[in-house]
Amino acid sequence: MSHQTVIILDFGGQYNQLIARRVRECGVYCEVRPYTTPLADLRAMNPIGIIFTGGPNSVYLETSPRVDPEIFTWGVPILGICYGCQLMAHALGGRVVAATEDSAREYGKTETYFDTACRLFKGLPAQGITWMSHGDYMEKVPQGFALTARSDACPNVAIADEARGFYGVQYHPEVNHTQHGTDMIRNFLYEVCGAAGDWSMSGYKETAIRRLRERIGAGKVLLALSGGVDSSVAAALLAEAVGKQLTCVFVDHGLMRLNEGDEVESAFAPWDINFVRVDAEHRFLVRLAGEAEPERKRKIIGEEFIRVFEEEARKVGAVDFLAQGTIYPDVIESGAGDAAVIKSHHNVGGLPDCVDFKEIVEPLRLLFKDEVRALGRELGLPEYLVSRQPFPGPGLAIRIIGDVTKEKADTLREADFIFREEISKAGIDKNLNQYFAVLTNTRSVGVMGDGRTYDYTLALRAVTTADFMTADWARIPYEVLDRISIRIVNEVQGINRIVYDITSKPPATIEWE
Repeated sequence: MSHQTVIILDFGGQYNQLIARRVRECGVYCEVRPYTTPLADLRAMNPIGIIFTGGPNSVYLETSPRVDPEIFTWGVPILGICYGCQLMAHALGGRVVAATEDSAREYGKTETYFDTACRLFKGLPAQGITWMSHGDYMEKVPQGFALTARSDACPNVAIADEARGFYGVQYHPEVNHTQHGTDMIRNFLYEVCGAAGDWSMSGYKETAIRRLRERIGAGKVLLALSGGVDSSVAAALLAEAVGKQLTCVFVDHGLMRLNEGDEVESAFAPWDINFVRVDAEHRFLVRLAGEAEPERKRKIIGEEFIRVFEEEARKVGAVDFLAQGTIYPDVIESGAGDAAVIKSHHNVGGLPDCVDFKEIVEPLRLLFKDEVRALGRELGLPEYLVSRQPFPGPGLAIRIIGDVTKEKADTLREADFIFREEISKAGIDKNLNQYFAVLTNTRSVGVMGDGRTYDYTLALRAVTTADFMTADWARIPYEVLDRISIRIVNEVQGINRIVYDITSKPPATIEWE
C-alpha cells in the first residue's frame, strides 16, 4: 500500500525526529532524510510537502548546510522551521544576518501574534506562546513573501508566500512549549499540502514489514529478546516479516526483575519463532565483579551480550543479521554526529570491535516509545507486554550503584517488586510512564527492634513523560510512599532507609546510571 509522503529534510537540529512524530500524529506518512540526499532521490519519493528542519548553523556562512535551489521549482509546498526558515529566505533572495541587538535575538517562550488569514494559522487564536531559539535575523524577506506572525522583539517571526505554498517560522512548532504548534503543522499538511490522512500505525507496520523482507531476503536473523517493549515489538515485527528465519535469543543475565525471565518465556511460547533461553547469570556476574563505573558496566554487558549471541549463532548455523530493538531516544542519548554522549546504551554504543554478523538491523530506530507500543498493539502483542515498564538492556546492573553482586541484585529485585506492586494496588500505574527502585552505594545507621543496623539506602524513582526525551518527577501521594517504605524496610533484608528522587530530566536522566 502506498501513502502520501512528506519529506523532512534534516539540517542537524535537535528536534528533527520530533517533527516527524508530529507529522505522523497528524495521520501523514513522513521520512527523515539528510539534506545531502540527492534531489533525484527526493523527487522520486513524490512528496506532497517538504519540511526543512532547524539546525545549529548560520545560513550566511559558506560552510553551512545548503539545499539545491531547484527544489523550490517543483511546485511542492515547503515549511521551513528556524534554520529551515532562514535557509529558505536566504536561498530565495532574502538577507539573513547575525543579530546585533538583543531585540533581534529570541530564546525560550515568546508571546507571538499571528495573521489568522494565513493558511498556516487558519482557525487558531491570533495570539499565543511560541518556543524561540535563534540568534540570526531575517533583515530582508524574499520578494513575494508576506509577514504573517510577529513578536514584540521581531517583526518577521513567520513569513509566507501563499501562492507558491512556501512558509517559514522562526520558532519550533513541534515542541510542546509552542501553543497550537501541532495544529500549525496539521494546517500545513491539510490546508496547504492537501493531505488525505492516509497513514496510520497499521500502515507503518505494513511498510516496515515490506522493507524488512526486501532487505533480509532469505537471510537468517538473530535477535536479542530481553522481554522489554522494544525488543518484543522488534521480535513480533521480524516474525511477521521473515518467520522461521528469525531466532530470538533471550539472554537471562541474572539481572532481570522478579520472575521476569519466566514471564518472558511464557509470553512468547505461542509465537512461531525459534526461541532460545540462555542462563548466563554466572557469566555476567563474573565479568562485572568489582566494576563500579557506570559506562564500563554498560560496555561490559553490551560486549557479553554480543559474545553470547555469537555462540548461539554458531549453534544455529550461518546468521546474516543481528537485530536490535534500538529506538530513537537511545540514539540521541548515545550521541549521533555532533550530539553529546549522555550515556552509552548497550544496544548502540556497546558493540565490540568484532561482530560475527554481516549487518545490524534496527527496525524501530526512528520510533519513539509511545509509537513502539502502538506498533506492538497493531502486531497483536498482549497488552501486559506492550505496556510493560521500560527496562534497560543492562538490567539491574545500572540500578545498583557501585559494584554488582548476586546478593545486591536479589535485594533490589525484592524491593523493586514491592514498589511496583504498591503502585499498581494504588491504581496510579497508568499515570506513571516509568518507575523503579535503585540500590544506592550509601549505607547509613538505623534502628530495628532494639538493635543498631548499618544497611543500604534505597532510592525510588518515578517519572511522567510524553516522549522520554524530557521527564518530570511524579507526585506520588505520601500515603502510597509511606506504605511502600514500610513494606520494603520490613520485608527486604539489608535496607533501612528509603529516599524519593524529585529531579526532572533534564538536568538528571531517568536512569541513575
